[in-house]
Amino acid sequence: MMNWLKTWWTYDPETEKASADNPVTPLSDSQRRGTGPLLTLAFGWGFLVTGLITGGILGSGLVFWPDVVVASFAGNFANFVIGAVVGYIGFRTACNSGLLYKLVYGRIGSYIPVLIIALLLIGWQGIVVGAFGTAWAGFPDSPDYNPVVFYSVAIFGGILFTWTTYFGVKGLEYVSIPAVAVLVIVGLYAGWLNVDKAGGWSGFLNMSALVVADNENPLTMLRAVNAVIGSWIVGAIVMAEYTRFARKAWVAIAIPFIVLIIAQWFLQVVGALGGVVSGTFDFTTYLRAEGAFIMYTGIVGMSLALWTTGDANLYLPVIQTSSVFKRPQHAMTVICGVLGTIVGLNIYQYFFTWIELLASIVPPLIGPVIVHYYIVLRRRFNAGMLDDLPVWNPAAIIAYVVGAGAAVMNMNNIVFSADATVPALLGLIVSMVTYLAVYYLAVAAGLHPDQAQHPSIEAPGN
Repeated sequence: MMNWLKTWWTYDPETEKASADNPVTPLSDSQRRGTGPLLTLAFGWGFLVTGLITGGILGSGLVFWPDVVVASFAGNFANFVIGAVVGYIGFRTACNSGLLYKLVYGRIGSYIPVLIIALLLIGWQGIVVGAFGTAWAGFPDSPDYNPVVFYSVAIFGGILFTWTTYFGVKGLEYVSIPAVAVLVIVGLYAGWLNVDKAGGWSGFLNMSALVVADNENPLTMLRAVNAVIGSWIVGAIVMAEYTRFARKAWVAIAIPFIVLIIAQWFLQVVGALGGVVSGTFDFTTYLRAEGAFIMYTGIVGMSLALWTTGDANLYLPVIQTSSVFKRPQHAMTVICGVLGTIVGLNIYQYFFTWIELLASIVPPLIGPVIVHYYIVLRRRFNAGMLDDLPVWNPAAIIAYVVGAGAAVMNMNNIVFSADATVPALLGLIVSMVTYLAVYYLAVAAGLHPDQAQHPSIEAPGN
């Protein structure tokens, strides 16, 4: 048994490199995947239940037309732009996010962004585990809530997500196809049902205005946009995890478009409709009153959506931690899956607080990567650069701290009002500008912060 565990835990770079997911080096041409499977995976990844939750928040805080629709589109479009910029880097370099962070932050410096994203995604995984239990057991404040069912189903969900992700990107593809088909049907029915219950479109719009008028803390437009950005900004900045598999540039751009402009926008609208009429984004709650067949179809649809959500959220930290910490992918899958399941039994109710935190501290992580690739390297990447990295790149660390600090201050109305700016975007822009300033000041001083120090090496861009 001990020998098996030792073998299971032992890192073999050649085995990991030869796997379909290859977390340790840029992908070879043979490891890239066809257009059909990737776009199908994008639909499955995009149909995450977070869209429904965010839509419910928007529906209770903003008038549906045009405010909810505009805020949802604006936030998703911002995430699409970021996702496309990052996704193109993944396509051109064939690198996952962990390798890109190594390239820019350094061998040890990359621990900072990878650990931050891994911890946040494990927390996000916990929210999904809790939602999986709630779909079957009901909400804790509902009269038919059953805690035994909740904990049993939540733990089962955590194990299910871990088992599927254990098989890597192939496992995600197998789950995404049926999940998308069922969720689209259920989502369209749920949207129609809410409008019909409100007495038609005009009745629904009147109801939306009344809901917002009764809300003691309605959302401002910018806070709503920031909530949408926060709900998917992590996915946008790790878009390279999926676009690195693309064989064509348009596929790398189509992936974030499908995920954000099509799938997430659709789910946020459905969630907002439910939030206005039925008082909840969770269609399993109000579909329970539509008869056994509709009820269980809704529960199955929600469960499939949560399954794709759980798989995607678990896959991302697994690949990054495996590439940076030099541990087998299957081992990191089990570790992250267990942690997410444990966390999920307690934090589901803190969703909105969680996405506001994500919106503040995550976007600045990718800022140095974007400007380093497009401006410093001028898109001239080769895999050999990954063999000549410094221990850490001070310019990247400083840029992240300054950018995250600016976003957090903005969220708390320090210097700039959160009602006048979008903290998530402010933090990203500040980190990008700071990185360029610090990097070129270092170069002017004769230092090469992104390179292991060899006298013969000239910094890119000189």
